[in-house]
Amino acid sequence: MSVSLPAPRRGLSETALKGIALALMVLDHIQYFFSFTGAIPLWFSMLGRLSAPLFLFCTVEGFAHTHDRKRYFRRIWMISAAMGLVQFLMMYAKIGVRPDGFFPMNAIFMNFVILIPVWQGIDWLRQRQWGRGLAAVLLPLLWPFLFLLLYAAANATPASWLLDSILAVLVYTVLPCWSLIVDGGGFYIAIGIALYLLRGRRRWQAAAFVLLTILFDFVFPLVQLLGTEDFSMSWMFTLAYEWLSVFAVFFMLLYNGQRGRGLKRLFYIFYPAHVYLLYALSWVVLLVTA
Repeated sequence: MSVSLPAPRRGLSETALKGIALALMVLDHIQYFFSFTGAIPLWFSMLGRLSAPLFLFCTVEGFAHTHDRKRYFRRIWMISAAMGLVQFLMMYAKIGVRPDGFFPMNAIFMNFVILIPVWQGIDWLRQRQWGRGLAAVLLPLLWPFLFLLLYAAANATPASWLLDSILAVLVYTVLPCWSLIVDGGGFYIAIGIALYLLRGRRRWQAAAFVLLTILFDFVFPLVQLLGTEDFSMSWMFTLAYEWLSVFAVFFMLLYNGQRGRGLKRLFYIFYPAHVYLLYALSWVVLLVTA
């Protein structure tokens, strides 16, 4: 007796969205690492603006659907901590810095390390578990301010250099600080919280994403640039084009709610692997063309 399987839903699965995000990210990073050659078109980076919000959307869905949230978080935290340590060594010890002074600042996983406890806290609050819910939401968001207080206190001690170093390692590895993240940061965290709060209401979710992205990445930069001498509106398409990430909403609306093939190991391995591979290749190209 044959059993008919349900037909796949129309649209894009989570795996398909991740695949699109990966392809766009590679284009973006090719421009990021090899822009010094002058041979990589700017539209590589423009298309790449869509990758970060798509990864954020997929992480919202992945966290909501996973059967083991602790394991899910631990895997992301380990990648974040490892890449954060590499970034710390490049920034402060100048280890592995390219001859022209450039080094990668790719730290998107740090954002997820901050967001996942917040998302869990939101769920606890919905379950009226007020104590740990508030703690999970507030502590990651308030950590930058606590860090400043600890940093000031450390500088008032005789061993300030040692304490400063310990705190610096912490905020780039174990306890990432959203105020120090270049690859994401406060605006990205705010959008991630909005996407989770509105999960299950796709149109509201999409509307919130569009409004926040336009506000954070178009309106705010535009207000800053308006005071610049010789300002031209074309700058919003050639310099301050981060707002192009708003077009990721079309892919979000095509999401069909299905996981797809998964391929989670590929996605976790691919991100750090391609970052350091492209960085190494850019180093070789720089030396050859110097």
